[in-house]
Amino acid sequence: MSFSASIITLFPDLFPGPLGASVIGRGMADGLWSLSTTHLRDFATDRHRTVDDTPSGGGAGMVLKPDILAAAIDAVAPQGDPRPRILMSPRGKPLTQARVRELAAGPGAVIVCGRFEGIDQRVIDARQLEEISIGDYVLAGGEVGAMVLLEAIVRLIPGVLGAAESHADESFENGMLEYPHYTRPQAFEGVEIPAVLTSGDHGKIARWRQAQSLALTQARRPDLLDWK
Repeated sequence: MSFSASIITLFPDLFPGPLGASVIGRGMADGLWSLSTTHLRDFATDRHRTVDDTPSGGGAGMVLKPDILAAAIDAVAPQGDPRPRILMSPRGKPLTQARVRELAAGPGAVIVCGRFEGIDQRVIDARQLEEISIGDYVLAGGEVGAMVLLEAIVRLIPGVLGAAESHADESFENGMLEYPHYTRPQAFEGVEIPAVLTSGDHGKIARWRQAQSLALTQARRPDLLDWK
């Protein structure tokens, strides 16, 4: 059974966007994963197709209504649907490669893309939405975040990238940042490829790459080494 992603959004025309290109798009065309979108306004109950209202207690912006969003979620993921329900949110838990791996091994995901000031807390609680953040910044909506999440997931689905070794040494897969890469020409603007990489000694190459990964991680992301 392939990975099935369902997006609830006010802007379904944004999809598939970059998810339809390159190896991710080929994986979709090959049936390794699927993507569907649901327009939140289709569940509005008035002739103006209203999906938001002013925040209780006052304040700026508008809030997505819980009854409208709950109806959309229930239609996309009825009782018994095993897929996790995710809300892209700047206040969510930071997305990690470990969580991406868990999701890639599952049946898919239902992803809610928020807009305006946010969504009513009651629907987050009642529909058990897992809030995920892609970084410490705020976007206009959850659609770009959903694309980031899905690209991270889909590239791990067997067959999408080809050989499993394609991502075995990548940043975060082994707890460190990835080592630097080089390719021909041998000399570029007076700088040579490190001699160890053309030595043919695979043991030395592996040790060099490990040392480079450790040095980069210590310099740029020492927090990743806190557990070591």
